[in-house]
Amino acid sequence: MTDIVLKDIDDVLLERIRRVAERRGWALSYALQHLLEQGLYAVEGDGRLSFDNSEADVLQAAIAALEGVPDGVFSLIGQVPDAEKPAG
Repeated sequence: MTDIVLKDIDDVLLERIRRVAERRGWALSYALQHLLEQGLYAVEGDGRLSFDNSEADVLQAAIAALEGVPDGVFSLIGQVPDAEKPAG
């Protein structure tokens, strides 16, 4: 594999790369390679995210299922039904 040397890298950028490596438990060189790859995917694709066909089908099915839920159902999530009021 070819060695790549980054000269005059900004301290803030280097620290960000180090934090990613530490959080993921990666070697610094692996983290840099991974970040370069992900950045290239984003740039080559004009930064637009897209789903593959299976992901798009699953998302469409989930949306269709949510569209079939009656109105007022989601607003009830987390609410406690009215308890009997104490006599008073």
